[in-house]
Amino acid sequence: MYSDNMQYLSREELKKVQSERLVKVVKKVYDNVEIYRKKMDATGVKPEDIKSIDDITKLPFTVKHDLRESYPFNFFSAPQSEIVRVHASSGTTGKLTVVGYTQNDLDVWADMAARCLSMTGADNNSVVQVSFGYGLFTGGLGLHDGSQRLGALTVPTSSGNTLRQLQLMRDFGADTLCCTPSYAIYLSEAMAKEGFTDRSQFKLKRGIFGAEPWSDEMRRDIEKRLQIKAYDIYGLSEIMGPGVAMECEEQDGLHINEDHFFPEIVDPDTLEPVPFGEKGELVITTLTKEGIPLIRYRTRDITSFKLGECKCGRTLVRMNRVTGRTDDMLIIRGVNVFPSQIESVLFNIGDRISPHYQIIVDRVGALDTFEIQIEISESYFSDEVGKLQALKKEIEHEMTSNLGISAKITLVSPNSLSRSEGKAKRIIDNRKKAN
Repeated sequence: MYSDNMQYLSREELKKVQSERLVKVVKKVYDNVEIYRKKMDATGVKPEDIKSIDDITKLPFTVKHDLRESYPFNFFSAPQSEIVRVHASSGTTGKLTVVGYTQNDLDVWADMAARCLSMTGADNNSVVQVSFGYGLFTGGLGLHDGSQRLGALTVPTSSGNTLRQLQLMRDFGADTLCCTPSYAIYLSEAMAKEGFTDRSQFKLKRGIFGAEPWSDEMRRDIEKRLQIKAYDIYGLSEIMGPGVAMECEEQDGLHINEDHFFPEIVDPDTLEPVPFGEKGELVITTLTKEGIPLIRYRTRDITSFKLGECKCGRTLVRMNRVTGRTDDMLIIRGVNVFPSQIESVLFNIGDRISPHYQIIVDRVGALDTFEIQIEISESYFSDEVGKLQALKKEIEHEMTSNLGISAKITLVSPNSLSRSEGKAKRIIDNRKKAN
């Protein structure tokens, strides 16, 4: 079983480690990254002013735009001769966000991913099927290296080729599945479609899911479909990739690997720290990254710190599951709407609808339009107009009650919405095209 003592340090011991590492990383970025030097000089902060982790609020924030403006390599703190790998964001909203890794960065990443896998009970006897995409996306290679560091038998299937995925899952005896939650549902549907109905042929025990927001209702649905325990893993390419935080077997919040990533929760409008336990935007400082250390990076993810101690004995602070992103939030007719809110409503409707939906926002004249297309489940699909109208009205009522805004509900036939083998595309906001 993989184990390391850093997960169980006292808060005082952990603070000492964090302070020592912060002092070093601040000097490193000041000396090697021009944008940090300019930001710190503009606020009158010098590296020698940072003496402990308590001084972190003196430092400027970093945002994704900073990385994009430094494309491709100008944000690196290490010389290119020491960079052994790069990953990058998809660049769907701008330039690629490029992240460089030294060999030590990759070693730390493998350790953190292995630590996360071990929190769920996986060990060197496990068979881990990695169905995240490989390539510039961090999901596949991150958990691949972590699984190998754990000593598990690692099956690098990547995403796609679903029939082969199921065959290998059965034949190789995978007990751990790593992928996006939407792909887990896709796999469960394919099981039924392709005739993989004998669950005794599979040894799956757990799923490690991340890379997209998902609700507790979706978790319960996946667990029921695949007959596993579903765990939430958190990471982002700018910080490292999967392995920044992870649920343990208690599933009472995600333990943040604070010895390498210092977390803060701030008000996204004022950027002031919020009281412990209150919701806000997650901000992370990398304490050991060499290739591209980031100081107070605004993740845009909305969460909060979990109160109390975890029964597992780990002292690492826990965060609640991410409920949405400040940049994914939809403002419709003046009302703030997060996709996770919509998903929660839909999963409470039960098995009359499938887990597949799409949100379409548009503007007609000066008025925003708000439509949610929802697949009816095959078992409930019917030509009875009255039956479907009643379901539609029920969903409309629940949406209005929970969101504080009315939405046009469109029920569509089973399997009519496009499926994704990677991150699900839930939102189509045509207002951006109009502008």
